Amino acid sequence: MGLIGIAFLLPFLWMLSTSFKLEKDVFNFPIQWLPQQWNLIENYKQVWSGDFARYYGNSIYITLATTIINVLICALAAYGFSKLRFPGRDAMFIVVLALYMVPPQASLVPQFLLFNWLNLIDTHLGLILINSFSIIGAFMLKQFFMGVNNEYLESARMDGAGHFRSFLQIAFPLIRPAVATYAILRFIWTWNDYQYPLIFLKSKELFTIQLGIRLFGDQYGDVYSLMMAGAVSAILPLLIIFALGQKQVIEGIALGGVKG
Repeated sequence: MGLIGIAFLLPFLWMLSTSFKLEKDVFNFPIQWLPQQWNLIENYKQVWSGDFARYYGNSIYITLATTIINVLICALAAYGFSKLRFPGRDAMFIVVLALYMVPPQASLVPQFLLFNWLNLIDTHLGLILINSFSIIGAFMLKQFFMGVNNEYLESARMDGAGHFRSFLQIAFPLIRPAVATYAILRFIWTWNDYQYPLIFLKSKELFTIQLGIRLFGDQYGDVYSLMMAGAVSAILPLLIIFALGQKQVIEGIALGGVKG
């Protein structure tokens, strides 16, 4: 493990160790990585005894739904821009890329007004829809679709397959590692999103884990053992997702190197 890996691992280990300790042992020096007195059950029990589980469930639902919808829409857009021929295709793609240079904060007010008109403010559906497309996702997947041999698609069309069937049964499976890589990134970005839930959600029962951590910090901000237990709980799904998908991420990087 390199220095960068150690630099990222040590803060997490400190968080994990702190979440196991009594509050009086948190700032002992030198650092006790293994607590002399364990308080693991009580710390995590107190964290999960309130509304934390509800915020957790909200985040899981929103993140999974957003990731699935976003990946599908981005993959369809990428396939269209790379494999379909229609007038103005390249110019349209340049316009889409140009929109990526617009800061997201610049479009918050128009987005809020639109979703308010659609009665989607303070709903999970509105939060899912606002993240249902990503320019960087379409651009990333387009590069991989361009590496798919056109002869496969032509053979499918000769057999009577339409564009959607060619996409679903031929092109999409061929770039599965790239799709998995982007899906993991989208999951992480959505799970960690603080800005959109803060602006588009008002009801406490609809809050995501990021807003829940803020409320938890307002209540227990000076109790570091509980704060670290909440933080570890919040990042646990990210560690699980990456651990399960790391093989696909490596294959996606390798595929990008071969196709590039």
